[in-house]
Amino acid sequence: MTKKKKTTIILFSGDYDKVMAAYIIANGAAAYDHEVTIFHTFWGLNALRKDENIHVKKGLLEKMFGKLMPRGVNKMGLSKMNFAGFGPKMIRNVMKKHNVLSLPELIEMAKDQGINLVACTMTMDLLGLQKEELLDHVEYAGVAAYLADAEDGNINLFI
Repeated sequence: MTKKKKTTIILFSGDYDKVMAAYIIANGAAAYDHEVTIFHTFWGLNALRKDENIHVKKGLLEKMFGKLMPRGVNKMGLSKMNFAGFGPKMIRNVMKKHNVLSLPELIEMAKDQGINLVACTMTMDLLGLQKEELLDHVEYAGVAAYLADAEDGNINLFI
């Protein structure tokens, strides 16, 4: 019996197009029967944020981070040609026209395929994010857990 191949992705970026690329690659790898982990850290954690405002107790700095960061994937900007928020709307319209899955659909597909969506606990502490603010079915771990997972990885990406 052959050992299942592993793909790990560190998702550092919070740009809509880069998050989308990470999830397209992850879903493709899972379709090829890879064990896949996406380790969301720093701005990549915004891909796991719920759309609605979740009331949790926070300090002033944590509240400021929460207000400055996009809540939900459809609030993320593009890495290039953001045009004060108009760029993401344009790209979503083009995607819809060409029957490309939306980012929320790609995230749902990742969950359905058993892709490990991991939130970096150290970054959550730094940015003041709490588990209640993130999507369901997310795992929580630190960098040591990611490194242990990536050590056996056949493909390791940083996006």
